[in-house]
Amino acid sequence: MAKRVKEIDNLHITGYEELPTPAVLKNEFALRGDALKTVKSGHRAVKSILGRKDPRLILVVGPCSIHNPEEALEYASLLKPLADELANDLLILMRVYFEKPRTSIGWEGLIYDPHLDGSHRIDHGIRIGRKLMVDIAEIGLPIAIEALDLISPQYLQDLVSWTAIGARTTESPTHRKLASGISSAIGFKNDMHGDIMVAINAIRSASANHSFISVTEEGKGAVFRTEGNPHCHVILRGGKSPNYDKESVKNCEEKLHKAGHEQNIMIDCSHGNSQKDPAKQLLVLKEVAEQIKQGNQSIIGVMLESNLKEGNQAIPDDLDEIRPGISVTDACISWATTEAALREFATTVSQALKSRNDS
Repeated sequence: MAKRVKEIDNLHITGYEELPTPAVLKNEFALRGDALKTVKSGHRAVKSILGRKDPRLILVVGPCSIHNPEEALEYASLLKPLADELANDLLILMRVYFEKPRTSIGWEGLIYDPHLDGSHRIDHGIRIGRKLMVDIAEIGLPIAIEALDLISPQYLQDLVSWTAIGARTTESPTHRKLASGISSAIGFKNDMHGDIMVAINAIRSASANHSFISVTEEGKGAVFRTEGNPHCHVILRGGKSPNYDKESVKNCEEKLHKAGHEQNIMIDCSHGNSQKDPAKQLLVLKEVAEQIKQGNQSIIGVMLESNLKEGNQAIPDDLDEIRPGISVTDACISWATTEAALREFATTVSQALKSRNDS
């Protein structure tokens, strides 16, 4: 065993907890039966929509972040019947975000701090997260996540039907390499300032073959080699100003065409497009619906941040004071508002989507 040089080695490391290997966790919370069927059908449907073999729209909806597994399952139990009801027009995936990128500091998500107390028991979080994903898949909802590091996908990615690379990481070479090997379709967001070329360049990179370092299912460090991911698209999430309007979408179409990529665009109704006002997500959704109704062919999906109850809250010092059903990160619209909005959206776009199929 190599001898540590105490004067220079791990100077700022205060301790560690060993994780189970991905294989151990996958065996403990196995993907099989109805859950496996859900993931497989979600994979196929998303890729069929991107390939224009399915005229429906992808709709990614759910909490900004998951902090309470029981509440997440309650949300899933409400979403599943609505997903079935609107399935002719919308492929609904539940947003199951466990990792939260931070511009500076803050709560980093269920995997990194599952107890919301700064203890950062990732060994607990990764287990809680996988169990919850299996439970949601067994309900019959395909899962959407954001990928943030090179290790956690080995524990979770087999349960995912669609993956986002966020605005803070779209330009990262590491995340582009990761995306090139992920099995699901990938959406790249424009950056925090609204630059869409960052996302378009990411598509080009992730479509190519790469090599990167991660861990195998047995927990051994390894070099992973990829063939590139052919199922990538842009997500317009706004920046300093919104970019969901007709002119912004057309601009994105033109740049995708010039770069030689498919004109597949998803609109994030939150973040820069809503200017962090959750109620404005509804205005964005209506505008997107109108564009599709008028004949837009490039918009293949939308994203919404929604929870059991509207608004958000800071994580209190006394965790017993957390109000149930309310986001602890970005503010969300309520379930009741979500249900009505999605029905209206599906009704508005339904006929136009049938025309897409004919064209």
